[in-house]
Amino acid sequence: MAQTAMTIRMDNDLKVKFNNLCEELGMSTNTAINIFARQVVRKRCIPFPIEASSADETAVKARMAIERMRQSAVQAGLEDMTLEEINNEIRIAREELK
Repeated sequence: MAQTAMTIRMDNDLKVKFNNLCEELGMSTNTAINIFARQVVRKRCIPFPIEASSADETAVKARMAIERMRQSAVQAGLEDMTLEEINNEIRIAREELK
């Protein structure tokens, strides 16, 4: 199989830590990158979750609120409402507030 070179840019501190860890695991950095690439191709996805950092509390809270609303809708039997039905419910609620 033909080999090709690839250049990547990485923070120097990260590179040092990555190289050291690879050595501890008994492999080269090159081998580790190749293992990663093979897994991505084999699984057709990144082989680990990629998530927003917990520092982004607003996004985390929003996702949690949406999940709670979804669960409430399922429990109330409303998960199969059409967009037209949802808009009608909103219109009725707004009229009641007047």
